[in-house]
Amino acid sequence: MELHLKPTIMNQLKLGWVGLGNMGNPMVLNLLKAQYEVTVFNRTKEKEKPLVIAGAKSAVSLNELLKNCDIIFTMLSNDAAVKEVFEGIDGLLNSENQGKTIINMSTVSPETSRHLNTICKQQQVHFIDAPVSGSVKPAQDGTLVILVGASHENFELAKPMFDVLGKIAIHVGEPGVASSAKLAINYLLGLNLQGLAETVLFAEKNGVSKQDMLNIINQGACGNGITTIKTPSILNDSFPAAFALKHLVKDLRLAKEAGLDSPLIQPLYDSYASAEKEGLGDQDVMAIISSLKGKEV
Repeated sequence: MELHLKPTIMNQLKLGWVGLGNMGNPMVLNLLKAQYEVTVFNRTKEKEKPLVIAGAKSAVSLNELLKNCDIIFTMLSNDAAVKEVFEGIDGLLNSENQGKTIINMSTVSPETSRHLNTICKQQQVHFIDAPVSGSVKPAQDGTLVILVGASHENFELAKPMFDVLGKIAIHVGEPGVASSAKLAINYLLGLNLQGLAETVLFAEKNGVSKQDMLNIINQGACGNGITTIKTPSILNDSFPAAFALKHLVKDLRLAKEAGLDSPLIQPLYDSYASAEKEGLGDQDVMAIISSLKGKEV
């Protein structure tokens, strides 16, 4: 990982972080390694302990977090969780907050991002929409692709921190546009993995081992980063969640609700939704291959 050196003044910014799941935890660790002061808040306090040991502070409430920090990051599972953190009874926007900056790195609908931007403006709070492309390993390595919806000034403010968390931060427009970009890339992810699963199962059905088929794919023009990453899971028939299948179901639903009506979106959504109903939601997205086994492909 390339080291990004920050001006001293940037490292003096006090950062807050809400949401310590599979992604949030390693992202906070990278900010701590870059010498940022980070205070964390998670409703399940047990999840804070490894980060506190690593040097993070712990806030007892969202109000305390906002009071003591200049910039707050949120990394949560869905729109409802994000809205609760922003607008709930003890939410971020229910205390003195003028001039603060909130960066939502969760994947939410474009409509939700625009709504959050509107209510933040009303409170004189700066809002940045910054979902990420990448799962747990890129989060650990600081090589995420960060999609940023913000004003130019807010993008420049946050970029040194984005340089710690990712290999590139792409400023795509105003808040809401980044959420649309995230749904688009996750649609392509779903297509890739569905196609990979169907290809391997079809080949096996016709006498080609999955080892040989995956070698053919990865050595040829159809191979890409995601086919290489998912090859060990397919070979081992083991799918620990780097990106849980249930989250892709949610993202495909959000894409449909945002207007994606292309020929493949409905069958793709139905396939993953079926896999979730079969109990595969907490496994990795590549577990779609388990769902497709025994079905005609």
